[in-house]
Amino acid sequence: MEAAHNAFYRGFVAEAIDRFIGEAEVLDSTGRRHRGLLAADDLAAWRAPAETPVHYDFRSCRVFKPAPWSQGPVFAQQLALLQDFDLSGLGPCSGVYIHALTEAAKLAFADREAWYGDPSHDSVPMDLLLSPDYNSARRRTMGDTAEPAPQPGMPGGAKSWMPDADRDLPQGFTEDWMAQLQSGMPTIVLAATTKPGDTCAVAVADRHGNLAAAVPSGGWLKSSPVIPGLGFPLGTRAQSMWLVEDHPNALAPGKRPRTTLSPTVVLRDGAPYLAFGTPGGDRQDVWTLESFLAITEFGLDLQAATEVPTFHSDHFSSSFTPRTRRPGVLVVEGSVGTSAVAELRRRGHEVDVVPEFSMGSKTCITGYKAGLVRAGAGPRGRQAHAAAW
Repeated sequence: MEAAHNAFYRGFVAEAIDRFIGEAEVLDSTGRRHRGLLAADDLAAWRAPAETPVHYDFRSCRVFKPAPWSQGPVFAQQLALLQDFDLSGLGPCSGVYIHALTEAAKLAFADREAWYGDPSHDSVPMDLLLSPDYNSARRRTMGDTAEPAPQPGMPGGAKSWMPDADRDLPQGFTEDWMAQLQSGMPTIVLAATTKPGDTCAVAVADRHGNLAAAVPSGGWLKSSPVIPGLGFPLGTRAQSMWLVEDHPNALAPGKRPRTTLSPTVVLRDGAPYLAFGTPGGDRQDVWTLESFLAITEFGLDLQAATEVPTFHSDHFSSSFTPRTRRPGVLVVEGSVGTSAVAELRRRGHEVDVVPEFSMGSKTCITGYKAGLVRAGAGPRGRQAHAAAW
């Protein structure tokens, strides 16, 4: 394994990448050609670290998430904001339940936009962002109606801000392939693909109670040029960084972008319990939260938990070009019911109702309980699979 690592990061693979980036000028989403910034020295200096995960205690569960170089702590922040709610008493998929989760998500994502970044480069006040006092104060801002302009908090009195998305539009695009540059997929025309691609998610449990979850993705494979002689493209995750100074997620040498990738592992009463993940970009920690609460608050089994109606806010800018957003829009699957939709609109949400089972991607959940391995696979997209033996 070490020899393979060296061949990739210090050997012929690194040499090919360095040579290509040093010479090639590649069409990007601006409609112009640019050279890249990665060099052989960057690859040689990189070592994937083993890090202490972020964790949060909710009810009888301890939830583990990646550090804030991912959006993972958003999941924990939502739990911190919902800690004092009688969620089971609100009823699954009721208008008031969806409203509570949506407003908690908006506050947590506002903090993501303002505070998250690579903690090895910037100080991210994660302990304060998950602290009881901070979230108690944030919870008091959650009203009975939709907040039209959610803002980040000030942990410990510190201030940060949410950068504005400044779209760099191509000049005079007249051909279809040029218009598609704005979808973040500049190197292949969509019509040439058989079906949309997506991130992967894998969750595993074994008979000893070991749990693992992974959400691997380099962005869109079709968005980045293939390195000649190697047969694979570079990653595209740096697009989630900002070209602004003094922000935790600003572009800088050797710095990890704040990705959307967000696997989860959960203990219950100190024992192995759940591992899960999903594709879905910025929505991962909303969709998986809905499944997690279906299990912990409403007693659903793992498969049923992947099938609950899905919803999310489109308020914040996407992490991906062209950074689209729909302020105030709440997207819900029609299976939540007409009464829930009417209640949400009464509370001030601009509700976009979509067909049932059309969102939520391919959530996968596995778990361990009383010596049994369990699994569930979301039906959306007809691509997820669950197996236990």
